Parts: sequence; structure tokens; C-alpha cells
Amino acid sequence: MTASILAAVSSTGYNIVLLLHILTALIAFAPAFTHPLLRSQLRPDGASQPMFAAMILNTRRFYSPALIVTGLLGFAVAGMSDKVHQVSEGWLIAAVLIWVAMNGVLHALIVPGLKTLSENGASSGAALVRVQRGSAIMTGMLVVQLWLMIWQPGG
Repeated sequence: MTASILAAVSSTGYNIVLLLHILTALIAFAPAFTHPLLRSQLRPDGASQPMFAAMILNTRRFYSPALIVTGLLGFAVAGMSDKVHQVSEGWLIAAVLIWVAMNGVLHALIVPGLKTLSENGASSGAALVRVQRGSAIMTGMLVVQLWLMIWQPGG
């Protein structure tokens, strides 16, 4: 690689977009680490409904938009590193597919489950299982995403 190619990748603009990409990812995946801790503290008397209401509200306001923005910023980072990485590289294509799947899991499993729990509390066992499975799947996909971005197989 020539110095000019590396200079473009490590430019201030590139670094800002990369920082925002990582920051929004941290925001998007905060519930994957905090919500299981909160769920382990559930009380059987139904007093958990306000907690689930806060979870769904924060998911809609912060976590879901952050996941979408994370992917869009990922496209920007890939586009800005055009001379170092081609968007057609296998690891980037896999990362995009996993990001789409993450959005599907979030909006098809976790959000409806949290909505049900915010309305009915922890007594809705099926909704709780749906959220727990969705969270586990999201965490697994995050690990795969990190592996792809760090090792860049096929890149």
C-alpha cells in the first residue's frame, strides 16, 4: 500500500465516521448487556411492567435507530476505504447480511416481546422467552460481526 492510500483511510473525515460507527454500535448493543441483568432482577409480583415499558421506549428511541445508523455508517466507512477494501469483499458482504439479520431479529422478536411485556409484565412467559432468544441471537451475531471486522476473512 502506498502512503497516499493509507493517508486517505486515516484522514480526519474517515476517523470521524469510523468513531461514529463504533459509538453507535456501542449504543445499539448496550441492551444486549444490560437487559439480561435487569431481567434477572424481575419481581414476580408484576412490578416489572414499568421496567419493560422503559426498555421498549429506549429500544425505539435509541437502540433501534443506533443499529440502523451503525450499518449506514459502516457503508460510509467501507466507501471511504475504497482503495484499501472493496465493497465486494466477502467479509463486507457477510457483514451487511448480518446487519440486515440483526435488524430483523430486533424488530421481529425483541421489540414485539418487549411491547407485550410492557403491557402484561413478566407473566407473559412466551414474550420473555422471545426477548431472551432474540437477545442471545443478537449477541451471537455481534460476535460474528466483530470477528469479520477484525480478521476480515477473504479481504
